[in-house]
Amino acid sequence: PVRCGQAIRLTHLGAGRNLHSHRFTSPLSGNQEVSAFGEAGEGDYLDDWTVVCSGTYWVRDDEVRFQHTSTDVFLSVTGEQYGRPIHGQKEVHGMAASSQNNYWKVMEGIFMQPSEAFQMEQYHAEL
Repeated sequence: PVRCGQAIRLTHLGAGRNLHSHRFTSPLSGNQEVSAFGEAGEGDYLDDWTVVCSGTYWVRDDEVRFQHTSTDVFLSVTGEQYGRPIHGQKEVHGMAASSQNNYWKVMEGIFMQPSEAFQMEQYHAEL
């Protein structure tokens, strides 16, 4: 389980690179650039994103936001599309303010069994 407020890294499975941001301007929207960085999931502190959600844990059916831990922008997507190299691909960028453009929801993925520590935490009772 992922806690609300926890810092995570989002890694592209095919490329093995992390979602990364820094204080550069994105080419289409003029917001903050978001790119892929690192090798085989290894990167740096600019790959860290905080899960912003309500409750204790990120629940699969709930919308969440991802806030960059170093620059505080929200991971966003709007209507700007690239013509090249991948025609029609939308620009993903960081926005300074929260809005409808920076809500994310799980659509597919892999179910991971909760760890023993989580199960003990959830069901532990004091005697």
